[in-house]
Amino acid sequence: MSTTQSDRLRGLVEPLVAAKDLDLEEIEVSRAGRRGLLRIVVDSDEGVELDVCAELSREISEKLDETDAMGDGEYVLEVSSPGAERPLTERRHYVRATGRLAKLQLVEGGDLVARILAVDEDGLDMEVPGVKGRKPTARRVAFADIAKARVEIEFNRKDKKEEEA
Repeated sequence: MSTTQSDRLRGLVEPLVAAKDLDLEEIEVSRAGRRGLLRIVVDSDEGVELDVCAELSREISEKLDETDAMGDGEYVLEVSSPGAERPLTERRHYVRATGRLAKLQLVEGGDLVARILAVDEDGLDMEVPGVKGRKPTARRVAFADIAKARVEIEFNRKDKKEEEA
């Protein structure tokens, strides 16, 4: 996607996304056979409900039909929330992952799997699970020390709502 098209699409879509109190995480344009594919990923601190994605998809579709931002050809529009495998790249991603287990690749080399306890402007306070009956340990990781990060899927993790009940 050209920078001009990307900027134009962002300019059209971002106000619609912001009006729903969502963050525009990604815009991707690619080809799917003869058709174009426009994939828009949105998120918020509370997550994104399917009904909101559907409503936003209709609004974006109407806005795109008023313009030539996608060119003259046919295209498919997908509006979704980020998947569980999405990389953590922005501070807000880490904030949303607070309480979750994350795998970090460190700049100095090596991996760290730990639970995110708190996030501030400089980095993360984490809890490294204990191994073989040992107690968990606290660890501070600066954002500058993180090369890559991703939430680890936990099938037996207690949801915050379950803990509050």
